[in-house]
Amino acid sequence: MTSTSDITLIGGGIIGLMTARELLAAGASVTILERGLIGQESSWAGGGILLPLYPWRQSDAITRLVVQSLQLYPALASRLKAGSGLDPEWTPCGLLITKNPDVTAAVNWCRTNNIRHEPAGPQFFDRFDTEPDHPLWLPDIAQVRNPRLVKSLKQDLLNQGADIREHCEITGLVLVGNRITAIKTASGHLPVRQLVLTAGAWTGRLFRQLIPELSAAAPSIAPVKGQMLLFEARPDTLPYMVLDGDQYLIPRRDGRILAGSTVERADFDKNPSPEARERLLEFAFRLMPSLKPFPLIHHWAGVRPGTEHGIPYIDRHPDIVNLSINAGHFRNGLAMGPASAQLMADLILNRPPKVDPEPYRLSSPH
Repeated sequence: MTSTSDITLIGGGIIGLMTARELLAAGASVTILERGLIGQESSWAGGGILLPLYPWRQSDAITRLVVQSLQLYPALASRLKAGSGLDPEWTPCGLLITKNPDVTAAVNWCRTNNIRHEPAGPQFFDRFDTEPDHPLWLPDIAQVRNPRLVKSLKQDLLNQGADIREHCEITGLVLVGNRITAIKTASGHLPVRQLVLTAGAWTGRLFRQLIPELSAAAPSIAPVKGQMLLFEARPDTLPYMVLDGDQYLIPRRDGRILAGSTVERADFDKNPSPEARERLLEFAFRLMPSLKPFPLIHHWAGVRPGTEHGIPYIDRHPDIVNLSINAGHFRNGLAMGPASAQLMADLILNRPPKVDPEPYRLSSPH
């Protein structure tokens, strides 16, 4: 007879995987249900910069999770590499931000949050064709290679005894009073003790489908499409990440360079478009003409979990006693992931939270 896990998570992206790992570390048993393959949605499609774009222009609620995550990432990456045998390629290569018309706000944010920063001198611009405006160099900002992070998290969880079920279609819930007692799947009922929704852009829609009687209180999470390109460049082509306007280039350790990204309201459409390809090519070749000889080897799209202000929902449900939600991270699931997982586990396990939970309540504006 199969035992019932302490905690079941619906959604196997970065947020679900990190939350499961945090709960496992506290001694809970976990099951992850994923309708497709683990981490193949927004988690796989993103760029991996571990800082929001222009964080000083965003809510302090985002900053709090990002700064806490920055402190957690080095040890997390090291433990994942040791535990899974797969390197997530956490790489503190630094970030050049070429245009900062609000440089005073930028510098104040960096100082307040102990982010090393300095003006970027002319030596940074030999390879770029752009008009710098109070450029800043943030030498400690890191990236992860998100597909490899997903793989290492999955393997680490399996090694620790997590029950991961892919291609698991959820068809309903059994709700008795104010408690969920089972999940209905295509292969039968699965008893649950605690349930966490970590389904990214699909969380709001899934909530309304599974709990129609509370659909008016579903978290407001909308799909936001993003498209990216990948170039087969050499390892010495670009040594650090660069943000120019609203787009960026990210160099991987093997030399490949990502160019991103678009922000499109396109429902759940994940088809790459020729128009976006041309826009991103134009950006990449204009900013860095030396990219032109290198082959474009991939163009893809993903769907981000958008909220109005980019603030995620991380909360226990006020009416269903054994339901929690950790979703709605928009473009910053990787940057906020470790602290979001930690906060979710703190709330479920009644631990003192490391981050004030109030801004992430289901009842708070997002």
